[in-house]
Amino acid sequence: MSIEFLITALIVIASPGTGVLYTLAAGLSRGAWASVVAAFGCTLGILPHMAAAIMGVAALLHASGLAFQLFKYLGVAYLLYLAWQSLREQGALRVDDQVGARSAAEVTATAILINLLNPKLSIFFLAFLPQFVPTDDPAPLAHMLEASGVFMLLTFVVFVGYGLFAAAIRDRVIARPRVLAWLRRSFAAAFVALGAKLAFAER
Repeated sequence: MSIEFLITALIVIASPGTGVLYTLAAGLSRGAWASVVAAFGCTLGILPHMAAAIMGVAALLHASGLAFQLFKYLGVAYLLYLAWQSLREQGALRVDDQVGARSAAEVTATAILINLLNPKLSIFFLAFLPQFVPTDDPAPLAHMLEASGVFMLLTFVVFVGYGLFAAAIRDRVIARPRVLAWLRRSFAAAFVALGAKLAFAER
């Protein structure tokens, strides 16, 4: 794998977005294990987009205005739902003492949906992956699968780093109700801002 690909992938992955935001929220509200689960879920949420890009489905999404708009507004609605849940202390920033099997499943499902309902991700991979496949490559599909696997691995590692940092300061945060309330409002505002950004996104 080329250095150019690794650097570009790291820049894209480390840039704040819905996945990073949710992983941070999971670490702050539920601890280290929940942050790892959230990172894993966000990584799994990339799979459909990569598959779509490799199979060319993303090209259809890009070409069809109606399909793109429908998919986009589903994502916007879900981000607004997360913002509302955060304010009600029932969503990403619900503080639990422990993370059981049920809550781990909830964290994973939410993380997958966050990345799944983002049409720009499919279009990104449609434009991103082919750039790093040589035109004379005898096995372009294998090359794209390898690049996709590396991208997912980097995503998981970087997101776990974000989440573990958030978990490390969790006790200090939850011991201060005012700080926790401010964080809830900040995360809710961030989800709304990301939803607005997606709402005005063009193909």
